[in-house]
Amino acid sequence: MTAAECTVFFLPGLGLDAAAAQPLAHELGDRFRVVPVTLPGQGGSPDATDGSVSAQIDAALAVIADEADGGPWLLCAHSMGGKVAAGIASRVRDGDVSVFGLLGVVLLAPSPPTPEPMPDEKRSQMLAWAEDGSIAETDAQTFVDDNVGAPLPAELQQPTVASVQAMSPLAWRRWLEEGSLEDTTSSVGVLDLPCTVLAGDQDDALGAAVQPDLLSGVYPRARFVSLPGAGHLLPLERPVRVARAITELWDEIVAHSAIVPAEWGLVIASPRTTARVRSTLARRALPDDADYRPRALEPEQLDLLRQIAARLVPQPVGGAIDLAARVDADLAAGGGDGWRPMGALTDDEAYRAGLDELVAVWPTSPDEQDALIRTVIDGKGVPGGQLDGAELSRWFEDLRVDLVREWLIHPASLARVGYDGFATGAEDVDFAGYHELAADTRDDWEPSDLGVVPAPETQEDAA
Repeated sequence: MTAAECTVFFLPGLGLDAAAAQPLAHELGDRFRVVPVTLPGQGGSPDATDGSVSAQIDAALAVIADEADGGPWLLCAHSMGGKVAAGIASRVRDGDVSVFGLLGVVLLAPSPPTPEPMPDEKRSQMLAWAEDGSIAETDAQTFVDDNVGAPLPAELQQPTVASVQAMSPLAWRRWLEEGSLEDTTSSVGVLDLPCTVLAGDQDDALGAAVQPDLLSGVYPRARFVSLPGAGHLLPLERPVRVARAITELWDEIVAHSAIVPAEWGLVIASPRTTARVRSTLARRALPDDADYRPRALEPEQLDLLRQIAARLVPQPVGGAIDLAARVDADLAAGGGDGWRPMGALTDDEAYRAGLDELVAVWPTSPDEQDALIRTVIDGKGVPGGQLDGAELSRWFEDLRVDLVREWLIHPASLARVGYDGFATGAEDVDFAGYHELAADTRDDWEPSDLGVVPAPETQEDAA
């Protein structure tokens, strides 16, 4: 059996349990490792210490930290699990937990970080089911029937009813009275990572019609998909479509990411790496947005910058870091080293002027592009240019530094060059430095590939 490319942590919705992940795992096959995360009170598991969403996030993160292998992973969360998933993603983003590698989320009729829009009469009905203890079979049957667009297959119907009955009455009431009404938007903030949201058009409270309004501000890169004829129990109703959504999102992530090796991911997740550094590396490791729109440059200028980046910093054909987009985003945020001669253009102005200078003379042949780059570096200027050669050369030096910096600060690049010094600054471990400082030696905590020269990945490398 080949190793899975990616782990999918599955968070079931209210009334479901780990068994709800089985149809999805079957459809995904060996390409993905599916790990169900049973939340407190589901499937006979113990209740949380309180009814807060934070307690559910703590429980889920404990499972993820225990099961994570250092490699890339996705969250797939259904209904109640969607609110929990947002909290997990925010804590990983902020480096607050000892896990690393989250690259995207697939949400199935998710509960939003804001209070869930459930009708009062529906909430009251569901609370009454657990008022005197465990949910009766007839009420569990009503819950299942009310939440599907069409009857479930016979082999799924009774197990799903049984999972609803197995839900802790305390956890059931806590979610309806506390968790679903909790507003976690201030702690979650904006989650700028790849996201697919699936919802049925027969789902009354959390269906396709309401999800964009609920989640667009939280997940700016979300893609919303309406499933005709589907209700709320999507992991059971539409496992094939959910599996396809996960596969498509993963393929897109791979095409726009440099994947951090698993051993390096474990070092980043370890206590040796401070929360601040872990957060920085987690953000840098996120896939680039395939639909990125320039913020400081014009589209034509960004396109040229991408072509220049391809000549200066060769990368694999698939999985390259979008260095130009990252430079543009940094320019828009006011980045840069702040050093320039008195009266000189600001960084973003200099980029626009320099790229405009080159766009009119930029050739199509890679060899001719390299020749033009050498001319600019040598300070000879370009034919008919508005900037003198020295000015253009100075700006182009900044450009080269910016592109290389964006490549080098990515955790996958740190792994490629064998730099693990980011993991030596923690103050809450016995000793976070190096025990061995000699050629051809490494400490036990360091990745085993340290010092191994990577094989060529591009034609430029091979040359």
